[in-house]
Amino acid sequence: QPQLVESGGGLVQPGGSLRLSCETSGFSLNYYAIGWFRQAPGKEREGVSCISSGGRIGYTDSVKGRFTISRDTAWNTVFLQMNSLKPEDTAVYYCAATPKSGFTIGSLLQDWVYEYWGQGTQVTVSS
Repeated sequence: QPQLVESGGGLVQPGGSLRLSCETSGFSLNYYAIGWFRQAPGKEREGVSCISSGGRIGYTDSVKGRFTISRDTAWNTVFLQMNSLKPEDTAVYYCAATPKSGFTIGSLLQDWVYEYWGQGTQVTVSS
């Protein structure tokens, strides 16, 4: 059974950085797409970034130039480097996985694509 565990969240001041990790098990990143999502209180879950099994990468517009997704297939881990953090980035961040292929980057930023989810990690950006 695929499993995902997020870590790396915390409290950071505006302008600061955090690196989130999504440790996966039970499957290979060479065959699964991974998405990062976030959900702030009272808001819908939002796709933040994604990486396909083939390595295609996408970001939602609000994080372009600030966030970077990467993966280490040897360690089965996907990272989300978050720089220049803003208060509006405050949310619970989740990673998710799907074995399905053939999706556009736009689709990989939609939560309905994914079958397996982690438990989430809290990111709070505040002074």
